[in-house]
Formats: sequence, C-alpha cells, structure tokens
Amino acid sequence: MDAIDRKILTALQEDCTISLAELSNRVGLSQTPCWKRVQRLEATGVITRRVAIVSPEKIGLGLTVFVQIESADHSAPWLQNFARLVGAMPEVMELYRMAGDVDYMLRVVVADMASYDAFYKRLIEAVPLKNVTSRFAMERVKSTTAYRVPTPQETP
Repeated sequence: MDAIDRKILTALQEDCTISLAELSNRVGLSQTPCWKRVQRLEATGVITRRVAIVSPEKIGLGLTVFVQIESADHSAPWLQNFARLVGAMPEVMELYRMAGDVDYMLRVVVADMASYDAFYKRLIEAVPLKNVTSRFAMERVKSTTAYRVPTPQETP
C-alpha cells in the first residue's frame, strides 16, 4: 500500500459517495487507475464495505449500553455458540473477546431502558454466563468510523 492508496482510503472513509472523478482528482490519478486501486483495495479486503452512517437517535435508538460479560466456560464450543447467538442479536453493534478480568465486551444500542431489559433477558437465557455488568452511556462525546491510515514508517 502506497501513499496514493492511503489517500484513497482516507477520502473514502470521509465520504464513500464521492464520485470517481472527485476521488481521482483528490489523489492525483486519472479515473481508470484510481478505480483499479479501489477495486484492488476491495478485493484484498482492505475495504470491507461501503455504508451510510445513521444517527441512532434520529431513528429512535437513544440508549447505548456497554455490556461486560464474564464466562465460567472458556471452551471453543461455548465460544462458537456464544458468538453465533449473541452476534445474531440486532441490538449488538459490536462484540469483542477481551483480555483481562472481563471476557467479552458488547456495545448494545436500544430505544430505552425497557428495550434494554428485554435484550438483557434474552441474553442471559441464550447462553450460560458467570457475570453481566451493564454500563449506560450518558453522552456520546466522540464517534467515528474512520481510521487514521498509518504511514509506512508507522507500520510494523
């Protein structure tokens, strides 16, 4: 990945609806080589998809909850079942396996406390869990989906 690829990634993360002509102009390439680079970045999995970012509050999803989970079972079959069941829950926006005293961290987005209570009941019925701790976000101070694209000097 060279400097032009990095410029392409930065521009597309800012606005994936940018026209090919504008993207090409921004990165200093003609349209055909620019398009080939975008296609290569998609084919190699650097660009995984292009999406619209939706305001959760504008669609009635005003409560974000960070859910910490501890499990008594750390077997591969348990993890596969947990990941399949919890990953299929539409309220779960992100699911991470963690190092440290918490085994899993979820970012859950729901309409309100009653919706979270219904989610919580489905969660604890789905798989056996040792401990579940919920932390309710009061305000989103920063939210971004754009990664800062490292330079070659910063990449190991």
